Amino acid sequence: MPALVRLLRPGDWTKGVFVLIPLVFWLAGEGRGVDRDAVDLKVKAALLAFVAISMVASGWYALNDVWDVAEDRLHPTKRRRPVASGAVSASGAMVIGVAWIIGGLLTGFAVGSGAGWLVATYAVLQGCYNFTLKRRAYLDVATIALGFTLRAVLGAVAIEVRISVWLVLCVFFLTLFLGFVKRTCDLVAAQREGGEWHQRAGYGDEQELLFLLAISACMAVLMYLLYTLSDHAKGLYGAGAAGLALLTPFVLLVVYRFYRRARRGLSDSPLEVLRTDRTALTGMACFVAGTWASLYWPPAKQWLERLFIA
Repeated sequence: MPALVRLLRPGDWTKGVFVLIPLVFWLAGEGRGVDRDAVDLKVKAALLAFVAISMVASGWYALNDVWDVAEDRLHPTKRRRPVASGAVSASGAMVIGVAWIIGGLLTGFAVGSGAGWLVATYAVLQGCYNFTLKRRAYLDVATIALGFTLRAVLGAVAIEVRISVWLVLCVFFLTLFLGFVKRTCDLVAAQREGGEWHQRAGYGDEQELLFLLAISACMAVLMYLLYTLSDHAKGLYGAGAAGLALLTPFVLLVVYRFYRRARRGLSDSPLEVLRTDRTALTGMACFVAGTWASLYWPPAKQWLERLFIA
């Protein structure tokens, strides 16, 4: 990709999919039977919220590359980033970063005041992370996970619906796990390559990271299962909630494949995992297909109603 495009990391816009989660579940539950115009308005609001928070994230990526340029040049893979490699000047990256953050804030307030203030909160959170929290063990990853949780809450606020506390906790622990996957990948890759790079937050013990990986993975899977079995899910999706619960083995499979890649120091990028890991891709495809069938395919819901006690 051209250096300016890589600076904004458009591949990481996939992280904004958490903004769309409330919309997907609203369409499967309360959104059934709502007139088309109302659905279109909610879809538009959710997409604008997705763009807003993705723009803010890209802006901070650009600024972060400027502030971390010295450290990045010591890392075996981060040294290829546009600013660290010299492909983009530090001053140019700063201007682009600030412009994208402002653009994201304006887009957020165009959705609504509540959405705008959530986008602003996310921007402040990213500022705290880049200035201080990324150098504090656990707090760095917890801040990232909180940012993903804000994405999910933003999606709900944008379309003016309520979401389950189980879903919020599920998003937090899943992204906490993915954050520790990234830290483990970085550590293992750096140890394999040698050199002077070290974790800015002080993660130097692989066993410590493996412990954090295991705990966060268990919590993520548990929160997903508890959400699918909750009264909230049953009230929204009826027998479809049982179908979601039955998909837990696929959730565990994908989580395990990320864990396995982290142990080997391979890429932590979700897109890279799905492109190169056929097992993870199969598990994710089965989960997506099962979710669609459980929520939207009447024959599957009828089968679940006959098979399981309400």
